[in-house]
Amino acid sequence: VQLQASGGGLVQPGGSLTLSCAASGFTFDDYAIGWFRQAPGKEREGVSCINISHGSTIYADSVKGRFTISSDNAKNTVYLQMNSLKPEDTAVYYCAAGNRIITSQAMAPSAYDYWGRGTQVTVSS
Repeated sequence: VQLQASGGGLVQPGGSLTLSCAASGFTFDDYAIGWFRQAPGKEREGVSCINISHGSTIYADSVKGRFTISSDNAKNTVYLQMNSLKPEDTAVYYCAAGNRIITSQAMAPSAYDYWGRGTQVTVSS
């Protein structure tokens, strides 16, 4: 099983970035893919989640209206489009895969089975 997150970088406040999470080694349609982030000195927090088979999505309140999660099932890839970025969005972003994730667990890191290495997002002028 492999999850490869990419697309991070340095962006000015108000800017945009798109993160990608390429998955392999498991049946993509059977899983939910979540994006999490961890800032220095803080706990890892859920950002967004997509159920691959249903297409349903969940967002943390802090990113609603600014971030959009989507999937390309033909490519086994999930994207996180991040707009109107703020300095407080600065963190290492991780993607994770979980089987049988229920809505109440979607933002909980402990619910996920597989994790990729993170990609750094820095929002600064």
